[in-house]
Amino acid sequence: MADDLERPAEPAHEDSEQHLPAPSILPFAFAGGIALILIGLIINWWLAVAGGVLALLFGFAWIRDVTRDVRAAPEPEPVVAEEPVSELAAEEEEGPEEPERYPRSVFLELSTLGIGAAIGALVTVPALGFMIAPAFVGQGDDDVDLGPLDNFPEQQYVIAQFNSKKDEPQDVGRRAAFIRNNGQQNGVPSFTIISNRCAHVGCPTQPQGLPGDACHGGAYDAEGNRVAGPPVRALDRYEFMIRNGNLVLGTRYSVGKVTGQGADAKIYAYKRYDPGQHVDGLEQYLWPVPPYEGGS
Repeated sequence: MADDLERPAEPAHEDSEQHLPAPSILPFAFAGGIALILIGLIINWWLAVAGGVLALLFGFAWIRDVTRDVRAAPEPEPVVAEEPVSELAAEEEEGPEEPERYPRSVFLELSTLGIGAAIGALVTVPALGFMIAPAFVGQGDDDVDLGPLDNFPEQQYVIAQFNSKKDEPQDVGRRAAFIRNNGQQNGVPSFTIISNRCAHVGCPTQPQGLPGDACHGGAYDAEGNRVAGPPVRALDRYEFMIRNGNLVLGTRYSVGKVTGQGADAKIYAYKRYDPGQHVDGLEQYLWPVPPYEGGS
């Protein structure tokens, strides 16, 4: 009878599933390292370096995990065919064939992964450079010669207008600063030079009360300290130098607060940050590192 015929045994499911790769978090860890690199390029270079190290370590571990079965696979046993006695004797005289020390499949797989990674880096790195580098290059201000010191009477504020970049059109790069000559301090000229750019959203302050009121109800005192409204810090200031008897503006920097007045003022200075960004307190860690050159 047909029912009495032996049926071929069905293959066991365990044998078919034993080659499936086990779940691994290494791909997610590698992706996290790449994400950390991209975040670090915006916030902090050290964060990008840490992301690169993590991506390298987890990427290498991922490659080893993927190729583990290939590396652990036993070498196939050679098939010995029946040969005449004379040929077997000749083979024994020549000696056994040396086994392959490094599997060709592993070499090809690692070579493919390495070439793919190199191609990906050659394509990605220049693209990231063109997208990100302009935000960190050439962001400083040019030195601005404001003329002789006689243009700035002692203990009086003077509004000076200038271009922050020499090659910018006048209607694009026009800036203004409130400048007060504090007189001599230990035989050296002292100046208070405050930017008119509000520390709230960047609109120009009005010279009422010098430096005066800003947009959105922000107000500052004569040293640039915030006294009312939404600004998060004092007005920015400029470094200065005396060159051939002229007052020359240097780098603009951000200020947390100012204590004292005039030549005796103590300035809590920081690198230049954009309007609305905190420079002190816990809030300072919520903002990216400024890309601007100079400052202190």
